[in-house]
This record gives sequence, C-alpha cells and structure tokens, in this order.
Amino acid sequence: MGFLDSVSELFDFDCYWHGHSSKKLKKRKQLQTVEIKVKMDCEGCERRVKKSVEGMKGVTQVEVEPKLSKLTVIGYVDPRKVLERVRHRTGKKAELWPYVPYDVVPHPYAPGAYDRKAPPGYVRNVLDDPEYSSLARASSLEVKYTTAFSDENPDACVVM
Repeated sequence: MGFLDSVSELFDFDCYWHGHSSKKLKKRKQLQTVEIKVKMDCEGCERRVKKSVEGMKGVTQVEVEPKLSKLTVIGYVDPRKVLERVRHRTGKKAELWPYVPYDVVPHPYAPGAYDRKAPPGYVRNVLDDPEYSSLARASSLEVKYTTAFSDENPDACVVM
C-alpha cells in the first residue's frame, strides 16, 4: 500500500465521520388521529378551538363536532402537545377523548363504564382502566345466562 492510498483512506474516513456527526438523525412522527374532549358553547368557542391547532406544525386536518364536544386532529403530531396547545390557547379544560362505542365494551352499563355525560352511543373506555376493567368484563356465569336466550329467535331457549 502506498502513501497516497493510506492518505486517501484517512480522508474518506474523515469525511464519512464528519458528515454523519454534523447531521442530526430525526425520527419521523407517525400519522395520528388525536381526539380531544373540549366543551364548546357557541360558534366563537368552536372557531377558537379550531384555530388553536390549525397552525401547528404537522397538522393536516382539523374537525370540530360541537354537539359531541369533540375536536379531531389528524397529522404528524404528538397527542400531548396538541392537548397542551388547546388548553393554553383556549383557556378551556381539555382531555383526551375518554369514550368508545358502547358495543366495544362487554358490559356498557357496568359501574364506571356508563357515563351520563357521554355522547349517545358511547361509554367510558374502561378496558384500559385497571380500577373498572374487572367490573366491565363478564364472568363465565353471566355469559352462560345471557347466551341462554337469543334475540334472533325469541321463541327458542337453550334451557328447554
């Protein structure tokens, strides 16, 4: 190996090393749908909530449903940052959407799952909450009694 080869290798290594150290490797955020519960009384509140997140970096779509008190943000964003921005810009109490459709929960009327303030067709998401998840799950005895009768054929009975 000659002198020029060894200098060439050093130069290539040096450029390689400095090239990677000067660039920061960023982790790309994933496309997410963030749902937030915010109380909106009038069109002004609705407009203020919508404008609070429209200018955020990474937001692609904003939907407001005032009857459900729901804000939906779609984009390459962090849910915690969206929530904090809504709280800061509007001055309103905001929380991540705590509801799921009632047909997802095995016992939607169990204590902890049923919420009178929930929009129609929704119950509180108790499957993630360890305090209420045992109440919302059906025991084997309950499953046996509830499956004894069929809604499709009310004249038929498993007991007979």
